[in-house]
Amino acid sequence: MFLQTLRRRNPALLEAAAALHQSGEVPANSTVLDLDAIERNARTLASEAARLGLRPFAMTKQIGRNPDASEAIRRGGIDAAVAVDLECGIAAAAGGLRTGHLGHLVQVPRSRADEAAALTPDFWTVFSLEKAREAGAAARRAGRTQRVLARLSAPGDRFYRGHEGGFDAADVVRVADELDAIDGVELAGVTTFPTLLFDRESGEVRPTPNLATVEAARRALEAAGRTDVEMNTPGTTSSAVLATLAAAGSTQVEPGHGLTGTTPLHAVQDLAEEPALVYVSEVSHLHGGDAFVFGGGLYADPVLGPVPTTVLVVPRGGGLADATEMTIEMPAPEAIDYYAVIESPPVTVSPGDTVLFGFRPQVFVSRSLTVGLSGVGTTPTAHRAWAANGAPVLTVDDALRGLEGAR
Repeated sequence: MFLQTLRRRNPALLEAAAALHQSGEVPANSTVLDLDAIERNARTLASEAARLGLRPFAMTKQIGRNPDASEAIRRGGIDAAVAVDLECGIAAAAGGLRTGHLGHLVQVPRSRADEAAALTPDFWTVFSLEKAREAGAAARRAGRTQRVLARLSAPGDRFYRGHEGGFDAADVVRVADELDAIDGVELAGVTTFPTLLFDRESGEVRPTPNLATVEAARRALEAAGRTDVEMNTPGTTSSAVLATLAAAGSTQVEPGHGLTGTTPLHAVQDLAEEPALVYVSEVSHLHGGDAFVFGGGLYADPVLGPVPTTVLVVPRGGGLADATEMTIEMPAPEAIDYYAVIESPPVTVSPGDTVLFGFRPQVFVSRSLTVGLSGVGTTPTAHRAWAANGAPVLTVDDALRGLEGAR
């Protein structure tokens, strides 16, 4: 869905990714990140957030928590991450982003509360008093008090199936008092997800009922005498929507795909953020007149619904000017994505040809590698490859050393 946007707005990334793949510096099954563009996007978001009095936390799961990208985000003015789960917080910290927000969407497992506390998150979301007690006990063992956000829910709110949970928003004042009564915990504010969603019919981003829920909860807390109530409002975050969130009373925003120019709104409008990623693969083999393309990272976020996927196939020894755009059959969502298939390619393709995709990824649920590029448009340089969880990629030399040590 973003291939045409890449071709218009960042063709240098496509050119660099193809060239570095053909030179062997970018392996197949790599989500390639334009680090300079990510830095510029982070600066755009940080500047607009500062203008509106918002605190931004970067979501890095969709780019595999790539440490080089984390460094670019930090250079752009966002120094803290939102951790979708504990592993995300650990990976972001390893990449140099401190933990701004932990526990939302995924609560911290009971036995790992001390690990979470060791990250010293600015805010820790809890869905229940039990989870708050776990957070408070871990914070006390670490010698401090933890500021928590209460996840709220009200009739009519929208949640993805499997994301449900939280306190009844109608009881927020009582809940706040109960949380404050827990040793080691201090209520900081409220949160929910999603507060904004892309509407396919209108092509616009619209508030969900959830945003009104947390806005009303904030007002109720202030009416009860609380001050400086935090309001955390994630979902479909780009610089274009920050004013809407600020007007509703938000204090915290969490750009993720906004950092790579891949929110749904970026698919239909040219926003301030530039497209900054491309998935790179290659033709593996031919069979029955079809071309089979290596997968591993072919999880395309379905936020825009079923959208036909097209790719650019760059012949070996060629560049972007030699590329042919083709439709490709993506693996079924329930299948392991070993390959995608180009049925009866319109031109001759060969094993080893570069294949460039422009979909919206969620790298952390895939087997994709991530590779950052700097100097796109001038002298592109590939940084090291990282695994989908932000960890260093094991090499053959690592494996051979392991075998040697086992002998």
